[in-house]
Amino acid sequence: MTATQDPYAGSRETTEGRVYTVTGGDWDQTFGSDLTGEERLVVNMGPQHPSTHGVLRLVLDLEGETVTKARVVIGYLHTGIEKNTEYRTWTQGTTFVTRMDYLSPLFNEAGYCMAVEKLLGIEVPQRAQTIRVLVMEINRIASHLVCLATGGMELGALTGMTNGFREREMCLDLLEEITGLRMNHAYIRPGGVAQDLPPGAEQSIREWLRVMPGQLAGYHQMLTAQPIWQRRLKDVGYLDVTGCLALGVTGPPLRATGLAWDLRKIEPYLGYETYDFEVPTADTSDAWGRFLVRMAEMHESLRIVEQALDRLEPGPVMVEDRKIAWPAQLSLGADGMGNSLDHVRHIMGTSMEALIHHFKLVTEGFRVPAGQVYVPVESPRGELGYHVVSDGSTRPWRVHVRDPSFVNLQATAAMSEGGMIADVIAAIASLDPVMGGVDR
Repeated sequence: MTATQDPYAGSRETTEGRVYTVTGGDWDQTFGSDLTGEERLVVNMGPQHPSTHGVLRLVLDLEGETVTKARVVIGYLHTGIEKNTEYRTWTQGTTFVTRMDYLSPLFNEAGYCMAVEKLLGIEVPQRAQTIRVLVMEINRIASHLVCLATGGMELGALTGMTNGFREREMCLDLLEEITGLRMNHAYIRPGGVAQDLPPGAEQSIREWLRVMPGQLAGYHQMLTAQPIWQRRLKDVGYLDVTGCLALGVTGPPLRATGLAWDLRKIEPYLGYETYDFEVPTADTSDAWGRFLVRMAEMHESLRIVEQALDRLEPGPVMVEDRKIAWPAQLSLGADGMGNSLDHVRHIMGTSMEALIHHFKLVTEGFRVPAGQVYVPVESPRGELGYHVVSDGSTRPWRVHVRDPSFVNLQATAAMSEGGMIADVIAAIASLDPVMGGVDR
């Protein structure tokens, strides 16, 4: 059917070309056409609903309290971040991608910057690689704590929510001390990181490492052995390894089926192959197993952070090539702002050439050789992949993201249909979707 034949869409010719007007009103065709009995009820859950992890809409067909059909409706956040990166320089793209999955922004920054660096054919200094691992693993723990906290809130475990956000604050305090921001850091840049660790950061991280194991143990005491928590999660949202592979599901839901698939081990990057850590798995294929996997992963992340601290050695945190390194020679001041008085004094008072170069680098950006790459990283939700295409200019020609939240949401129907409506909440929570990554 053409647009002009569609009763819910019309078109007209204007001086600007053909303009289409869509009126909607297609409920009967999309959701109401298979009404077969009086017992069937169609329920909208969301998009503004406290248990749908943002603006996610679920359309559920119910017979009593049993879900017979589940549909996932996305697109309410519509950030357009991928398209926006085409109109910014390569470095400015970092400030966009960090806002996709806003609970794990540093993974978006790392995946994007590693793709740009692969196109450039450059290697990041060792200290910068170690710092990237350090902040990403702190971010992984913060993200898993949000999953635990929001899942607890949705299932009625209010103390799980308050405690989860309490420990997350400790993680965000560290990230703020290192990067200057709690979220959306734009700290990882093409060529390295924006600035080195500030004085006192290592001591703060070691104090955090001393406290966190005991805090995580408290969740096992509060939740793991709790009969109600077990009954709400065990045998709920079942999806075995075959289903995960068929749907492309990665991350904790896949590892909860017993498959130890973790890109940090399978396709190592940033030197992860040199770190000593395990890939936690479970064999339950349900929400209970995903909970246990995330709890174990937080302990492994603590091990990685400690190893990263021990191997930190003095050195540069940005490539030496001044045609790429921007912002250059920054440090984190006491006010939380990046600054370097010596650098400002140099470009503003002693060297016209340095000022011109700085101006061109900031406003125009650097050129990236033509080509395309795909670089995946293991985010808290699974495989986060960046497909970046360059046409040789100072801006990306295309940035497309394989976001794990988007892919994993495909499993909602398989996990929910045939179960109770109350179990839909636990199933969605066990996937831990972030709508900023879905509607990118």
